[in-house]
Amino acid sequence: MAPARLTPVPLVRRLFGVKTTYTVRELQRDTAGVVRSAESGALVTVTRHERPVVHLISDERLGALLETLELAGNPEFVQAVAKLKAGRQKFRPASTL
Repeated sequence: MAPARLTPVPLVRRLFGVKTTYTVRELQRDTAGVVRSAESGALVTVTRHERPVVHLISDERLGALLETLELAGNPEFVQAVAKLKAGRQKFRPASTL
């Protein structure tokens, strides 16, 4: 009995009906469409030989990621989040600031 051959599963992902995975050739043919997909908030993956080689995200999404990383690197913020999760964080009215 011959061993079963595995067929590759296409790496085409869709987010809200928008295609989010493109081959390099598709990117070359429809660069503007791929950029529009990323601008709409989708994480766009470009593949070569069925392997991801680059990801595109919008400027807005990149800004949010960088802000999150900056906050995660702030020890005071991390401590405040830990206190909030533990139920030990005290809140004051904004007028006291």
